[in-house]
Amino acid sequence: MSDDKQVLSEDDVAAEQLVAWTYDAADGGSLRSTFDTGDFATGLALVNKIGELAEAVNHHPDLVLTYPAVSVLLTSHDVGGVTVRDVRMARSITERAAGLGVMPQQGTAGG
Repeated sequence: MSDDKQVLSEDDVAAEQLVAWTYDAADGGSLRSTFDTGDFATGLALVNKIGELAEAVNHHPDLVLTYPAVSVLLTSHDVGGVTVRDVRMARSITERAAGLGVMPQQGTAGG
């Protein structure tokens, strides 16, 4: 998948084997995950790390910060679905969360 703006099918996303991300077919498709931060300060730190990443790659997820979790929704608004950019961002977000000792709730992009 070399075209960053090609919309991926649900099967394409499942083949990426994203851990703890759920594919939602509504409205063209999105990836969703929730990270259990345990407290508000850790959630805010995760939101800041995601924000830095988003600015660096110019691809911005929707975030909801609550006590004690951060919910993330990824979609490529410009093409109306999930793209390789979203898959890359999902992996990067999961890595940054792990760096904070934050675990995602379980689920996969295929289900």
